[in-house]
Amino acid sequence: MATIVLTAVGSVIGGPIGAAIGAVIGRTIDQQVLFAPKGREGRRLNDLRLQTSTYGTPIPRLYGTMRVAGTVIWSTDLIETRHHSGGGKSRPSSTTYTYSASFAVALSSRPVGSIGRVWADGNLLRGAAGDFKSAIGSFRLAAGWEDQPLDPLMGAAGAAGSVPAYRGIAYALFEDLDLTDFGNRIPSMTFELVSDTGAVSVQTIAQDASGGAIVADLPVSPMVDGYVALGASVAESLGPLVDAYGLYIRSSGGALRLVQDAAVAEGAIGTDMPALSANGKPASKPRLTRDPAENTPVRLAMRYFDASRDYQAGMQTATRPGPGRREMMIDLPATLTASNAQAQAMTRLRATYTARSAMELQCGWSALALPVGAIVTVPGQAGLWRIESSNWEDMLVKLTLRRVASGSLPLHAASAGVTVSQQDILHGPTHIELAELPGLGDVAESAPIAVVAAAGISTGWRRAALYVEDPTTASLTSIGTTAPSAIMGQVTSIPSPRGGHLYDIGGALVVQMLNSAMTLSNATDVQLSQGSNLALVGDELIQFGLATPLGGGQWRLDRLLRGRRGTEAAMAAHVTGERFVLLEQLRLFSVPSIWLSPGGNIDISAIGIGDLTPVSANSAITGQAVLPLAPVHAQVRPVVGGGWRIDWVRRSRAGWRWNDGTDAPLAEEQELYRVEWSDSGGIFRTVEVAMPGHDYTAASVTADILAGHAGAVDLTIRQIGTYGAGAAAVLSITI
Repeated sequence: MATIVLTAVGSVIGGPIGAAIGAVIGRTIDQQVLFAPKGREGRRLNDLRLQTSTYGTPIPRLYGTMRVAGTVIWSTDLIETRHHSGGGKSRPSSTTYTYSASFAVALSSRPVGSIGRVWADGNLLRGAAGDFKSAIGSFRLAAGWEDQPLDPLMGAAGAAGSVPAYRGIAYALFEDLDLTDFGNRIPSMTFELVSDTGAVSVQTIAQDASGGAIVADLPVSPMVDGYVALGASVAESLGPLVDAYGLYIRSSGGALRLVQDAAVAEGAIGTDMPALSANGKPASKPRLTRDPAENTPVRLAMRYFDASRDYQAGMQTATRPGPGRREMMIDLPATLTASNAQAQAMTRLRATYTARSAMELQCGWSALALPVGAIVTVPGQAGLWRIESSNWEDMLVKLTLRRVASGSLPLHAASAGVTVSQQDILHGPTHIELAELPGLGDVAESAPIAVVAAAGISTGWRRAALYVEDPTTASLTSIGTTAPSAIMGQVTSIPSPRGGHLYDIGGALVVQMLNSAMTLSNATDVQLSQGSNLALVGDELIQFGLATPLGGGQWRLDRLLRGRRGTEAAMAAHVTGERFVLLEQLRLFSVPSIWLSPGGNIDISAIGIGDLTPVSANSAITGQAVLPLAPVHAQVRPVVGGGWRIDWVRRSRAGWRWNDGTDAPLAEEQELYRVEWSDSGGIFRTVEVAMPGHDYTAASVTADILAGHAGAVDLTIRQIGTYGAGAAAVLSITI
């Protein structure tokens, strides 16, 4: 007995192509040499997203446009960069480290056209415009042609002749990628590749993946937007397409041909073909069988990749009425639209249900002209039938046929579902503000404080590297990276000067934010008392209780507390267009105190991914955080008998909270004040006292008048602290 059998691709191409062809050519093979079915582990779409560097891992062949992971084929050790922050008085120094790496990731064993977006640990690393969201030295794509040269970085890093050019393999090379955003490790990456322009046919994929061993013979080939052929054999590579589109292998003309159920008959079982007798005995009548409906799937789900969901896995399902509980899943590593995936799921479910009907038919010799796999009509039977096997036995041709579904299903709109996609926004240029601040805590500071607030005009801005200029050598020293984007902008409407001890109810501040993503919020009085909504406006620290959006990125700020932390002197210096920075600790970079010398200047440069040149800022360092505050409630009054009494109340840089019944802590090594008298000729009298208050006696007044200082006189009162004299309270008298 000889048998001609129609098989699925999985059983014919289970091993080398040559062996499969040798076994099939000739149209007749013995049943015992057919490849036995091999156990198959269900395909999982997430396998395509796992990045490994295991030896023996197959490198996929890519078609169309896909998002795939790759295999790390080369890398350097982690490159460590040391950042030292020197401490000031009573502050320890600190050393931090950042890490980068250079590595190559194999992507496809078939040449690719271009690379689009890149994701690292699921977050967008490279945008569609080619911009990177994390710092990187350079990026290159080797397209995978057979003549591609050795990358110079890989060649320089290895011994001569020890690093291959990886010809025939498309790979991406990352040079000096900053790993700060990825926990100081090489992240798991996925890539958007374009291997072909536009959609690609299943026929093209089958012929290419089999090295030309399979000749596709599809009148209308299904199309996919992208496909990943992954597996240790051609069968594994093409298996998902076979399952999804109902394809079969048959031999014809000395070649393997990929065929699909046709919508019209390719031939017919003629009325003269069924045999009436065999060897003088009546031939068997046609035998029809039908599997129970409950043995076929009642629900079929197809998983695929959806470009509208950033190539994440999507799933479309089809169901049928009637009995049954079985469900079927098809994993197709292809890029499809939701509508096409659903239509294919419905087509496969209908084909599975229709294939319940089978027929055995005994025919004469003329039936040998019908090839296995042909779609035929059968006299007296409705529909189309596919010849699955042809057996020569007892001088008869015994055919096994199975019914196939005919006609195409209409394409209906289907939803891909809702997905949260990361916005692809250009990083844009960096904007920084460098400011010296007073102490913002409840403990007296021992070193000046300067902070860098950084953000971008674009909402895609992330961070920038910071450098400080050494005043002695004019060289730049790295001091780390900026904090996350600060909330900042410019003042478009300035408030009038007000007292700092009550709420400014009538005044208002209007701010234009740097970008549209920056928002402000209200704060209750309790929250304000705890330090909420503290902002640097020009050089004044202001708190606001009400924040009202005006549209277009503008905000109106009301219920203000002015001159916070001893900055009341800056109330009269506001100008339109000055800086606004919301002071949030996590959004500010503290400049190492080793660079902050009272009486000096500091120059900071920042460069982010979107900056062509560094952005610079400069600030004088006065020592606000370590110097005493200006005394308050200063007054002068004449005394009986001549002379004046001068009084004031000291403030403490460690006593910001209002504590009833107790005095503010001194926060200095000793209590000392300096009072100076000046007129148009300059300072003419100076005294230092250890307590708030001083008597400008009649004798002193007379002596100053005789010395030519009669008239208008200014009195300045400063507290002398551990690190120097603080800001002054000023009084005017006439003597």
